[in-house]
Amino acid sequence: MAKKLSDKAALRIQLFAVVIGVLLLFAKFMAYLYTHSNTVLTDAIESIINVVAGLFALYSLYLASKPKDYDHPYGHGKVEFISAGFEGILIVIAGGIIIVKSVIGFFHSRPLEHLDIGIIVISVSGIINYVIGAVLEKAGTQNDSLTLKADGAHLKSDAYSSLGIFIGLILILCTGWGWLDNVVAIIFGFIIGFLGVRLVRKSIAGIMDEADESLIASIVTHLNEHRQTAWIDIHNLRVIQYGNKLHVDCHVTLPWYFTLEQAHHEIEEIAIIMNKKHKTQIEFFIHEDPCIIESCKICMIEDCPVRQEAFKEKIIWTVENVRTNRKHGLGI
Repeated sequence: MAKKLSDKAALRIQLFAVVIGVLLLFAKFMAYLYTHSNTVLTDAIESIINVVAGLFALYSLYLASKPKDYDHPYGHGKVEFISAGFEGILIVIAGGIIIVKSVIGFFHSRPLEHLDIGIIVISVSGIINYVIGAVLEKAGTQNDSLTLKADGAHLKSDAYSSLGIFIGLILILCTGWGWLDNVVAIIFGFIIGFLGVRLVRKSIAGIMDEADESLIASIVTHLNEHRQTAWIDIHNLRVIQYGNKLHVDCHVTLPWYFTLEQAHHEIEEIAIIMNKKHKTQIEFFIHEDPCIIESCKICMIEDCPVRQEAFKEKIIWTVENVRTNRKHGLGI
């Protein structure tokens, strides 16, 4: 398992990405002034989005790293979803600007010049963006940071766009068909817009606390692997993400005769096991339920002193049954 980065290290990586973005932005606009190509302008406009979004992401990482306080008892991590949504909206706007500019270009065209310069700038910037995007995504995965992963994915998508634009410029240079410049720009304007919509959708899902099936599945799998006999069932499980931290609510059915100390020990064991598995810090709010007669059929405690019915079947926990708000059982 990769070691989790410190908040300061994550901030430094994001700051480096912003500085490089500013330099690439300058280079691309210089290339546009030389070439008069809308295709090159497409990449330059997206670089503006990269820089603005990168700055907002930098501030979001700073805010998300702040500890909980009286006004924010769950921390400041939700700002990461706002950051990702803001970035997505900017990407959509960039795609729209590119499309409009390119359509106008069909009626008010300018002769293309120095396409070789444009090809060099686009290809170099594409490689740089891909490398930085990969670094940001890796850092985001290590820290479970939506902001870093979103900005990394954005830069990598920019690199893919640069590849397509590079191919388009080569075709224009070889064929001399100037109208291809606008066609290529429009195609990538739609692609960029689609990526932006997808990012906005993800950020809204996070703000609305939409259930993350893959995350819940990961938690359930790990609980099954380290299941203790006293944990008769886990139900009404809900997961909320706050930046790189998770808040988990659930009910755990334990033997009704357990002392408060014994029950507390079992609950603590669940939290310890899950925090060893996930790089993300997990905060548990667990409600303890006493077992009932119907629980005997699925209870795996062999020497239970108060058993009233024989054990019949072990119930495997799944994403579906841990989310229901009722004790597990056979026929209940």
